[in-house]
Amino acid sequence: MSEENFESMLEESLKNIHTGDVVEGTVISVTPTEIAVNINYKSDGIVTRSEYSNDNTLDLTTAVKPGDSIEVKVLKLNDGDGQVVLSHRRIAQDRISAVLEEAYNNQTVLKAKVSEVVKGGLVAIVDEVPVFIPASLASDTYTKNLAVYADQEIEFVMSEFNPKKRRYIGDCKSVIKERKEAMKAEALGRIQEGDVVEGTVKNVTSFGAFVDIGGIDGLLHISEMSWGRVEFPQNVFKKGDTVKVIVKEVKGDKIALSAKFDENNPWLNAETKYPVGEVVKGKVARMTEFGAFVQLEEGVDALLHVSQISRAHIEKPSDVLHIGDEIEAKIVDVNVEEHKISLSIKELLAPEPEEAADEAATEEEAASSEE
Repeated sequence: MSEENFESMLEESLKNIHTGDVVEGTVISVTPTEIAVNINYKSDGIVTRSEYSNDNTLDLTTAVKPGDSIEVKVLKLNDGDGQVVLSHRRIAQDRISAVLEEAYNNQTVLKAKVSEVVKGGLVAIVDEVPVFIPASLASDTYTKNLAVYADQEIEFVMSEFNPKKRRYIGDCKSVIKERKEAMKAEALGRIQEGDVVEGTVKNVTSFGAFVDIGGIDGLLHISEMSWGRVEFPQNVFKKGDTVKVIVKEVKGDKIALSAKFDENNPWLNAETKYPVGEVVKGKVARMTEFGAFVQLEEGVDALLHVSQISRAHIEKPSDVLHIGDEIEAKIVDVNVEEHKISLSIKELLAPEPEEAADEAATEEEAASSEE
């Protein structure tokens, strides 16, 4: 066989390939960063690490070995050194683009792991296609530190699909909001006034706490946190706490909650525990211009009026009492319905000599007038 015939037969046996073709090749050799591939062409092809995977730390020797079959896409017929530039990654990208396009058109929810947290958002890889989720679309609430999403699986819909510009934008916010609305509707159809439910504290404010009771938030007002007086809700609850509450009122999508259970109501047997004439001990809890409120037990505060602190004239309670003082006083009035108890220290004090003489004279005059 002549040399010309041999070359002619060799040329015929080799593939006639073009840029953009997808061909099957065989791995000839592999290094951590590059794969040499026989594609049955007059020149061998090269797949770099960046054209094999989006993982720029991948050691290619762990991914393929000589003799393996590999599907590649022709990017360039000559790289300047006579070799064909190939890509394995872009085949997956082309295929998944069709999946992303369908998901974009139908607003199908996709799942993927966050591969990278970048300035302004997150990157999630759907097979080999990077989808960018802007920070504003990562959640339905503001997240200061996006690093919390690193390596987390997220769900999103495609809000933008532009393969020509390789612009793939995802939206987690819409998915989260839609699911929350569905959970809220389900919860509203299930929850009834009077129900006792368990919830999780989501946020604490100066006026109360917002509690997630299974798909919907309810307000546990400061006045409903305890039978006792609560000054600062933050001292009672913190975000993440599990609480048992009563559904006090449902008005539209607004739910009022209470942690004041009847069995813990300290006023239920107050008349028995605190009869008029009983001498009790308590601690000064707070003061006003007209008197001091004395805590007899958790949830039961009694008023010690300024006029009942002493037999001597007192301008204001703070002149003689301080918050935290323990005092002994006599119960002079009880009103269970209004949750009111009145105390008197004055009733326990013996009158001063002059005051006693005046009282005796008054009594004598009264007796004479009756005669």
